Amino acid sequence: MSRRIAFQGEPGAYSHQACREARPDHDAVPCRSFEDVIETVRKGDAELAMLPVENSTYGRVADIHRMLPESGLHIVDEAFVRVHISLMALPDVTLEQIETVRAHLVLLPQCQEFLSRHGIRGEAAADSAGAAADIARKGLRDVGALASDLAAEIYGLNILARHIEDHAHNTTRFLIMSREDNHARRSEHMITTFVFRVRNIPAALYKAMGGFATNGVNMTKLESYMVDGSFTATQFYADIEGHPDDENVQLALEELHYFTDYLKILGTYPADKDRPHS
Repeated sequence: MSRRIAFQGEPGAYSHQACREARPDHDAVPCRSFEDVIETVRKGDAELAMLPVENSTYGRVADIHRMLPESGLHIVDEAFVRVHISLMALPDVTLEQIETVRAHLVLLPQCQEFLSRHGIRGEAAADSAGAAADIARKGLRDVGALASDLAAEIYGLNILARHIEDHAHNTTRFLIMSREDNHARRSEHMITTFVFRVRNIPAALYKAMGGFATNGVNMTKLESYMVDGSFTATQFYADIEGHPDDENVQLALEELHYFTDYLKILGTYPADKDRPHS
């Protein structure tokens, strides 16, 4: 029986592309929401979850950080996926016939230069791959979609213009999660992700971070977010380079423990080959 990996969105979404690239031996399972992705894996209907956490253009993906600690899942890998945007339409439609393109709201500004040059109006859709599916299903001849090449392949659309994004650096980072933890050292370059809340004492965050500096542990990400809508309960999400078995990481985490009232390691996993170098 094939192993499965769950993602949020319609077939052909960028999360689907991430599944194809990172786990080509798994069957991709589309889900309506991020909560559904997590629940699909928790119930055993898929072995892995593919969840986007941040984009190089738009920053972190809303709500994901809040879901991870309570998901019951563990990060076992990461994947950096280049977001290429193509304009697609029905097979016998030409670029000159396209009056409107539909795409998720975040994609439209990324192709503004191309759209303006061709006098094409952008129209927001709930889902870019879903917009492609809608064009194919309804036979719309004056409407195109901005989506992945994979979406064009799945829905039988013709790519009129390939990779038309204004900037050539748009990348999304995904986390691959599993019910089973895997802390094995599978690479020379490991990443450890954790969340924590500092104690209510003066300069607690400053002191908590000191252990990473003095022990030579590189922290590649530190983000804060409110817990349960409270202005006084702030939680932090962090990525560091290294493995909890490394002596310097052990010492840094011990010092962090002293200044926190909550600390949870979400996963230790190999750095992706496309991870930007610090």
